[in-house]
Amino acid sequence: MKQYDELCRGAGDVSRETYTQLVEFERLFHHWNKSINLASAGAAQDFWSRHVVDSAQLWRYRAHERDWTDIGSGGGLPGIVIATLGKSAGLRTTLVESNHKKAAFLRAAAVELGLPATVRAERIEEATGVLTPSIVSARALAPLSRLLDLTQIWLGPGRGRALFPKGRDFQQEIQEARDHWRFDLIEHGSVVDAMSRVLELSNVQRLEH
Repeated sequence: MKQYDELCRGAGDVSRETYTQLVEFERLFHHWNKSINLASAGAAQDFWSRHVVDSAQLWRYRAHERDWTDIGSGGGLPGIVIATLGKSAGLRTTLVESNHKKAAFLRAAAVELGLPATVRAERIEEATGVLTPSIVSARALAPLSRLLDLTQIWLGPGRGRALFPKGRDFQQEIQEARDHWRFDLIEHGSVVDAMSRVLELSNVQRLEH
């Protein structure tokens, strides 16, 4: 089965039950997208490879953490995908999305799929004062430097890690971020696009100028 094989290539070993849930998530996404515009028509094409598998590959780098927060969750990419993959592992997933219509979709998807995920319909700046995740993710939300502005409280020395999938301009984003930040970085190759990366960051500190 092509889709199942793609998923396992991205995320590692995945049960058939989890695969079935992600297929259902794709159906829900397209259904809701007709009324609340979760993604553009172009972005909704080839959804499985470009979005589900691209999100699922973050699961490879979870280590043993049990508390994951996804910011700017939008249509559930990667938040709902990660919550689905982590369900059997007891992962606690929090999705932060300030758009109330999109937050409603995220809540509906979590209920429909039976996911232990919490949806916070608030700005990221509000969530940072309450949450203490061990992993934070964001996909197609903002340039790297801005992401560090938003998440630095979670990523300081001895704190959590970030997993940020980035496209073909990732090197430029890293260079611009290093003008303002010091951080440890591991670049993971993308299984979806050889020119893209998943950036794993930790020990983030703002530079004094």
